[in-house]
Amino acid sequence: MGLVAALQFAPILLFGAYGGMLADRMPKRVLLQLTQVTMAVPALALFALYTAGVVEPWMVFALVFARGTVNALDNPARQSFVIEMVGPERVVNAVSLNSVIVHTARIAGPAIAGAVISLWGVGPCFLVNAVSFAAMVVALRGMDPDELADVPRPSREKGALRAALRYVRATPALLVPLLMMALVGMLSFNFLVILPLLARFSFDAPASGYASLVTAMGVGSVLGALAAGARGRVSDRLLVLSSALFGALILALAVAPTIELAAAALVPLGAASVTFAAGVNSALQLAVIPEMRGRVMALYSIVFLGSTPIGGPLSGWLAETWSPRVALLVGGVAALIAAAAARAAFARAPARSARTPSPAPPSCTSARRRPPPGSSRPYRPGRSSRWGSSQGTAGGSPRRSRTDPPRRSPS
Repeated sequence: MGLVAALQFAPILLFGAYGGMLADRMPKRVLLQLTQVTMAVPALALFALYTAGVVEPWMVFALVFARGTVNALDNPARQSFVIEMVGPERVVNAVSLNSVIVHTARIAGPAIAGAVISLWGVGPCFLVNAVSFAAMVVALRGMDPDELADVPRPSREKGALRAALRYVRATPALLVPLLMMALVGMLSFNFLVILPLLARFSFDAPASGYASLVTAMGVGSVLGALAAGARGRVSDRLLVLSSALFGALILALAVAPTIELAAAALVPLGAASVTFAAGVNSALQLAVIPEMRGRVMALYSIVFLGSTPIGGPLSGWLAETWSPRVALLVGGVAALIAAAAARAAFARAPARSARTPSPAPPSCTSARRRPPPGSSRPYRPGRSSRWGSSQGTAGGSPRRSRTDPPRRSPS
């Protein structure tokens, strides 16, 4: 199971940056349709192999790695597509709503899978998984491209990945959240590894005990995502506080004497974890210039999901060598260190609103974004609109109406 998890997320670590570059160069709606269709293929293959009775472990490993490779292209495009659908004013709400859906699915999905397995066996689960991708394709094809925000495409030149890394390194509003997620993602977000070991070896609980822990964390995650969406904004202070609270609650879980108290601690812990992850995601999308968004969100995927092949085995080794509680202690301390270091870094960095995009480096040419084709709505300076406002949105420069007189580009 550990090898399966590593093969699932290792491609994001290896190819995620190239997936971000592809997301910047291609229309994301088209790219996502291709990746969703492609990700159905390994599921169909596994269904066929299992039904024929010829499936072998190496086949499962190969198919998991293949799906993970497609996900390395899909994830950056999907993450950076959010702001094109809803605009910068609603991106925090949209990211939080996505977290609600994800964590609700993590509660309902295993329950549905258990029912399917008990009634028809394991094979149909793979078939249902393959068919589920059709819903995503239908939703993407049903979108009106004219309603999506117009995003400039970077020029096809060498060194695009290095340019993104230089841009992030020179922008504290991007670098600090990414470093926070790198540390916390590697050492603190390993509950899929630690919780079953905690239930089995620390509390000597049956499978139902593990299920209760997962359910408690899932409920807390949904509540935390709803609260984050209602807040509608993200700040440096929110990132620091959520990381500190996350770490403190992990430490409380590590010393919980009974499984009932552990489940009680997991409810606020789940809320804090989602608040932190959604906050980092939203802060990055709001602070980056549009033509860099795919590559920056690829870096987010790398430090969040791509760190699993490193952090998962490390947490498992700590749990096996000492105890699951020690693995939790390490994760809690890591989140507290991330909060303290980020607080100091934000204090040294120049003040910047999370809603103001960072300036592009000299090598990046930012194209002016326009309202969707066919729109007759005039641009009014200082007034928020469907496509942004003149007070520094993620679009870069203020909007202009088609009726405005042309002006010479500053470049």
